[in-house]
Amino acid sequence: MIIETGRIVSIEAEGVWVETIQKTACGSCKAEQGCGQRLINKWDGHTSYIWVLLEGRNPASYQQGDEIQIGVPEEVIAKGSLLVYMVPVITLVVATAIAHTQFANEGITTLSGLAGLIIGGLLVRWHSWRNRYNRDLQPVLIDDRKPLHFYQPAEQH
Repeated sequence: MIIETGRIVSIEAEGVWVETIQKTACGSCKAEQGCGQRLINKWDGHTSYIWVLLEGRNPASYQQGDEIQIGVPEEVIAKGSLLVYMVPVITLVVATAIAHTQFANEGITTLSGLAGLIIGGLLVRWHSWRNRYNRDLQPVLIDDRKPLHFYQPAEQH
């Protein structure tokens, strides 16, 4: 479980909106000037908001501005990263291969590859929208009322 700290910006009946506190290594990294992450953080300038389910907790026990910890399972991040990166690349390659074998024209092949990339991005967007309320993919609120239980293998005798 990857644990992040955030600040509550809005409270609703089923969950809270949390503004994540960005943690970067820009102050300690040796590649200060050549780092893409640093440039993106300077250019972007917006914060991330994450929906976190309360899972039966009383929303009245939270206030705007409270700092809370949220957890995201590693497998959700790994599977999500594979989906976001691989689906557009695979659709690009498939569209390019089909266009190349059917038309053997460089312009059509290039446009087909671009169309495949866009279609892959739209598939990822559709999958994200379709699973937006999937409890297995949501971050969880970590507090002392519902402690985390990490898997520990049973002792062998």
